[in-house]
Amino acid sequence: MPFDHNDHYHRLLLRKLPRHGRTALDVGCGTGRFARRLAARGYEVDAVDPSAEVIAVAERIGGGPRFRRTDAASAALPKAHYDVITCLASLHHMPFRTVTRFRDALAPGGVLLVLGCYAGHSWWDLAAVPANAVARAGVSAGERLRGSGPAVVPAPVRAPRMSLTDVRAEADRLLPGARVRRLLYWRYLLTYTVT
Repeated sequence: MPFDHNDHYHRLLLRKLPRHGRTALDVGCGTGRFARRLAARGYEVDAVDPSAEVIAVAERIGGGPRFRRTDAASAALPKAHYDVITCLASLHHMPFRTVTRFRDALAPGGVLLVLGCYAGHSWWDLAAVPANAVARAGVSAGERLRGSGPAVVPAPVRAPRMSLTDVRAEADRLLPGARVRRLLYWRYLLTYTVT
């Protein structure tokens, strides 16, 4: 079976969830695949996305989360409320400083998990181009074999502007104590816990 990078990243994030969390915010939820995984773990999930089209699909599918069309970069978020906030491949669609809004919405002990995209400029990033193409071809072939085809609603595509070095510098400035780990295919995992 071909490698499913979305499932791989979902499992990575699920391992980082706080042990006793009950409330979650999934930012840029799309059609709600990850939000439903959080709900299946017992979280009360607010799942937000600025696209009316994807929220309509997410609501049709259902599965537990409360789906809402909103822009998380400007919407009112409750202070010190969420045990976990997840942001999967969507932070590069908003100003990076939006992480401070997420930080303020976390309850004591709450965790911010960002699976982000960065602009690749290093030799390592360029070396990953062929591997990325092979992996994407494998995932596409697997979807065709399973009959799942492409997503019902395509996700918006926007090239990230920040390099990984920039992401680390801004995370250090805005989220002291955050950890940023490089992942494959121009992704990073930012983990921040409110103390």
